Amino acid sequence: MARFIDEAKISLKAGHGGRGCVSFRREKFVPRGGPDGGDGGKGGDIIIVADPRLTSLLDFRYKREYTAENGAHGMGNNRHGRNGKDLILHVPVGTVIKAIHSDRIAADLVKEAEEVRLLRGGRGGKGNAHFKTSTHRAPRFAQPGEEGEYGEFKLELKLLAEVGIIGLPNAGKSTLISLISAARPKVAGYPFTTIVPHLGIVRFKGDESFVVADVPGLVSGAHAGKGLGTRFLKHIERTKLLIHLVDVSPQSGRDPLKDYEDIKRELYAFNPELLERPQIVALNKIDMAEDSGRLSNLMEYFKLKGVKAFPISCLAGEGLDELVNSVGEMAIRARKETGTPV
Repeated sequence: MARFIDEAKISLKAGHGGRGCVSFRREKFVPRGGPDGGDGGKGGDIIIVADPRLTSLLDFRYKREYTAENGAHGMGNNRHGRNGKDLILHVPVGTVIKAIHSDRIAADLVKEAEEVRLLRGGRGGKGNAHFKTSTHRAPRFAQPGEEGEYGEFKLELKLLAEVGIIGLPNAGKSTLISLISAARPKVAGYPFTTIVPHLGIVRFKGDESFVVADVPGLVSGAHAGKGLGTRFLKHIERTKLLIHLVDVSPQSGRDPLKDYEDIKRELYAFNPELLERPQIVALNKIDMAEDSGRLSNLMEYFKLKGVKAFPISCLAGEGLDELVNSVGEMAIRARKETGTPV
């Protein structure tokens, strides 16, 4: 299985333009033969294309320097040099391209086959035939080709999911996404079992569907680098709504409300706009919550907060249909409001 790589740094150099040619015809009664130097060809551009077949930036970890083809030099008899071939690089859909030195976003490729001409090749130099005048009939100079553009860029892959599943490690995120979609993440009873995000397509009400992603490594202090840090927080920046999974089982020894508020603080510290997204709370492991008063108190708390809460059990499959239908309806609504499928 290919490694999931969502960040890479690369150096790109567009092609150098070919130089113009200094050449003269050899014809009788033509002063100095007459200039006939051709122009140099244009250097190749660097083009980035969003490719839906790719799911990782792995290739850019093994090769980090890319150069487009140079333009060919001009020749005599007014023959122009061939243009250099453009270099086309394929990246996954959802890739953000940032200039390293300025942190400027050069491109954000969110659509299939979307492309951007990131760097332009140098212009070819003009041959000496261009510089002939009535007073300068035999120019002995031509232009050199221009340098192609150069840049160092950071590639960041942000998964395109409408719904993000967040929560502390071992809350049941991997189990939930495996039950409601065809995604098959690793599931085990220890923290940080999942070290890469997973995408899944969830179908509901017959022919309706939405894309969901689980976000691993979210713990208190993640925005400052704790746990898996901010490495995967960026994957929920494109989501339209969030499922906040909370472990309510007494056996966990945790306080569900404190866990909920801790994660909210991490989202705010990373990007305050995330708290403005619609959010549904899924109270997981109710099959282990023997104290019914504990669960009813939690439901009342979220009702007063104006937050939709669903008691579920991933182990028993309880409450999942209600959760999926509610999330699906919200995702469809958000999709229509934004006018985009994702």
